[in-house]
Amino acid sequence: MTKPPLTLHLAAPRGFCAGVDRAIKIVEMALEKWGAPVYVRHEIVHNKFVVDGLRAKGAIFVEDLEDCPDDRPVIFSAHGVPKAVPAEAAKREMVYVDATCPLVSKVHIEAQRHSDNGLQMIMIGHAGHPETVGTMGQLPEGEVLLVETVEDVDGVEVRDPERLAFVTQTTLSVDDTADIVAALKRRFPAIIGPHKEDICYATTNRQEAVKAMAPDCDALLVVGAPNSSNSRRLVEVGARAGCRYAQLVQRAGDIDWRALEGIRSVGITAGASAPEVLIDEVIEAFRARYDVTLNPVETVVENVEFKVPRVLRMPVTG
Repeated sequence: MTKPPLTLHLAAPRGFCAGVDRAIKIVEMALEKWGAPVYVRHEIVHNKFVVDGLRAKGAIFVEDLEDCPDDRPVIFSAHGVPKAVPAEAAKREMVYVDATCPLVSKVHIEAQRHSDNGLQMIMIGHAGHPETVGTMGQLPEGEVLLVETVEDVDGVEVRDPERLAFVTQTTLSVDDTADIVAALKRRFPAIIGPHKEDICYATTNRQEAVKAMAPDCDALLVVGAPNSSNSRRLVEVGARAGCRYAQLVQRAGDIDWRALEGIRSVGITAGASAPEVLIDEVIEAFRARYDVTLNPVETVVENVEFKVPRVLRMPVTG
């Protein structure tokens, strides 16, 4: 039986970013250096396949520092943690390694600097997301106010409209954030923004690649986890850019083939914490059903690399 023809538009860049790459490497190097088990506070990155792979090597994932013994190393996830967490680890004399993405750390430093200058912070982000919790936890209670939507801007109550600054979660939709920033500037003309965009290069690049290929796609599949903010934003960006069917899938087994009946072109991308092996799996699933033509859509070449913390590069002493 002849397979129907299908063009797969493959976004580039896609998948792992430098911060995710570094975080995974940190867990692997910690296991090599100290042996298993190594504890990780929260999922190191939001991807079940990655987390399960590290768990198989001896990583134990917990949600709270209280669940970690004092005598084993603990790693803080790429999303960042409130200041109270490393302070507690130091108090307990634990060995800890901070795998916070350097671009998230940049936002933390920014928030602290503004606070030191007497400014109250407004954070654009998603309530309850680990990165938002971590950034808001850099400053005392009440010093960071959260807004999620343009509507939230109208209701936010500030201490002094002349003494404000804002930061953003690094994994948001570039377009949505621009609307919220515009609303903040309308309501608080004196508000100070970041020197450089807080939304990370990888989030921006992946969204731009989706926008570039969306007009040529009948459908878009984003490989990523449901709790991955940047993956969910890619689905929204694709839908907004004209893909009548845009869907998040964790693995090839999640593809709804009935929804794709009669299509001739599909865009494929992946969130920043999805490994290439899962994208390959999705491509192979299409090859089994269609006569596939691959069309790479490259909008930018990424060559960012972040060093792992020094403690992992030093020999074990004692």
